[in-house]
Amino acid sequence: MPHTLTITQSAEEIRSGRLSPLELLQACLSQIDALDSRLHAWVHVDREGAEQRARDLQEDLARGRYRGPLHGIPIGIKDIIDVKGLPTAAGARHLYNRVPDEDAAVVARLRRSGAVIHGKTVTTPFACFDPAETRNPWNPDHTPGGSSSGSAAAVAARMCPAALGSQTGGSISRPAAYCGLVGLKPTFGRISLRGIVPVSYELDHPGPITRSVADAAVILRSLAGRDPLDPLSADVSVDTYRVEPLTRPPRVGIIRTYFPDNADETMRAATDDAVERLAAAAAEFTGVQMPGSFADLHENHALLLAVGAASVHGERYDARRDAFPPGLCEIIERGRAAGAVDYARARRHQIAFKSEVLAAFEGVDVLLTPATPTPAPLGLTSTGNPAFNSPWSYAGLPTTVLPATCTSDGLPAAIQLVARPFAENRLLSISAWCETHLEWNRAPSILSAD
Repeated sequence: MPHTLTITQSAEEIRSGRLSPLELLQACLSQIDALDSRLHAWVHVDREGAEQRARDLQEDLARGRYRGPLHGIPIGIKDIIDVKGLPTAAGARHLYNRVPDEDAAVVARLRRSGAVIHGKTVTTPFACFDPAETRNPWNPDHTPGGSSSGSAAAVAARMCPAALGSQTGGSISRPAAYCGLVGLKPTFGRISLRGIVPVSYELDHPGPITRSVADAAVILRSLAGRDPLDPLSADVSVDTYRVEPLTRPPRVGIIRTYFPDNADETMRAATDDAVERLAAAAAEFTGVQMPGSFADLHENHALLLAVGAASVHGERYDARRDAFPPGLCEIIERGRAAGAVDYARARRHQIAFKSEVLAAFEGVDVLLTPATPTPAPLGLTSTGNPAFNSPWSYAGLPTTVLPATCTSDGLPAAIQLVARPFAENRLLSISAWCETHLEWNRAPSILSAD
């Protein structure tokens, strides 16, 4: 069944001629037809445009033109990211609905790598905290997380092998964790933000949600690199973003405070179990401490996010205040109430924490935490708690989320790995090593019920 293949598996089948881009696309579209009425992962499916693109890519193969490892791979795009000719509503169609005349930088790069863009996935309004209608494929009575709700649900339900999300607090990591997927949040500035509706210019990170670490590396390889038209794009050398075999087991730092204290019993047990399995495979674990500035991190992160949202959406809010959802209203009002001194203090704190947290990596390759305080919460009134992810968005450090086990309720429980700035290659290789030893092979309940 083509829709069950990962990117790396599909790419091999397509290049060999055993699978055509159109066959893979149609299998993904069939999953959308079968399941999306229950999951609500998509806000727009471009069936006609995607089918034509798949046919063109098949003709390219017949002529010997292979665009790369994304040739013919369907990818969903979070609906704060511009796709030429498709509406960008940012989860708030009554407030913001426009049809861009060019692709966002990330979409343009995906297309150059041969990807098939077959639609826009649901996001919470303006990628903030008010929940969307999307449901979790593991249990539709639970949230899939947010704000990249549709991207995670679509990948988990095999509607596409990968989707793009974005993270200001925990919007890649949390949905990936709740839906049993791999989420990669790269270093701040590693991927261009041009053509993406912002939340906060100091905190926003685009990145992929996939079903394997190798697939996340393939997507990153296509997306990363300096964008001269994006002033926030980092001017650093481009790595290969390949998963390389480790020459030795990883050295892992365990943060002994805050994370275990604020995780529920289920997540503490799941994390301990993952650590035991990785230690049995010879990973070395060391306790590490966060700097003193960690104590004020969440307050300052929330202030920067609020000021950013107020700056971006202020005029629209004044014109249509009654149409804004309550959580976003609260964020904007907080941002407006913050003074210039408050903002400057938060920025100083952010800069200091970015520098001070690097000491935690002394003698270790990565840090490990539970991915979330709890598994996916029951109900759709919340997208869950981003507190375990927002420190790394605040610091701009690269992270991965990896599914580790299932709870007694049948929901995924995940771990989170954190690396030094621009150390994605090392992070991906260690994540793949952990993925192998955690032996995750579960699928959402909605697939077996279908």
